[in-house]
Amino acid sequence: MSAPLPATSSKSEQAYSWIRERIGRSEYGPGYRLVLGTIADALDMSVVPVREAVRRLEAEGLVTFERNVGARVAVVDETEYVYTMQTLGVVEGVATALSAPHLTDADLDRALEVNGRMERLLEHFDAHTFTLLNQQFHSVLYETCPNPHLLDLVHRGWNRLSGIRDSTFAFVPGRAHHSVEEHAEIIDLIRAGADPLDIELAARQHRWRTLDAFISSRHPDTLD
Repeated sequence: MSAPLPATSSKSEQAYSWIRERIGRSEYGPGYRLVLGTIADALDMSVVPVREAVRRLEAEGLVTFERNVGARVAVVDETEYVYTMQTLGVVEGVATALSAPHLTDADLDRALEVNGRMERLLEHFDAHTFTLLNQQFHSVLYETCPNPHLLDLVHRGWNRLSGIRDSTFAFVPGRAHHSVEEHAEIIDLIRAGADPLDIELAARQHRWRTLDAFISSRHPDTLD
């Protein structure tokens, strides 16, 4: 039975969205072989648009091609991930601190509402949806940053993360519980009018704790 797809987009776009969603929620995990004919049959289309979609995913770093094997879901580029998370922790921390005076109670309530949705996902965890909500949460806190250069760097960091892998939480789902708790702590700091440096460090450490959890999961003997 073919999957229902919106008729408004091209077949290549439909195939791209369909495959990317499955990679994002770890149904197609790292190393998973993407058989173009099988995917085309599932989507009730020819192989051509599926091949175009896979090439697009390859350009984004989510898929790799191996000689005599074909297309596979990419394994996390650990080095790039570490560099990106380190950098994003710094620039997002500063951007969040600079945004804080411009955030209204309505903004903070919206962030809390998103965090509540993330908390409700913990019981039946969906890494892809959790990651989307996580970005929504943080965007509320940094988008009012008055420095456009910093904001551009934050956007670049999030985009680079998407290219490396869609969801860190697929690899370290246990981190999600702590992430939700830390979100609430950051909001409390902002609402209380805390020192900008305290807000910056809280946001930075929040990002870096996720990085530490990822490294620990892949190299359990390297961290205490």
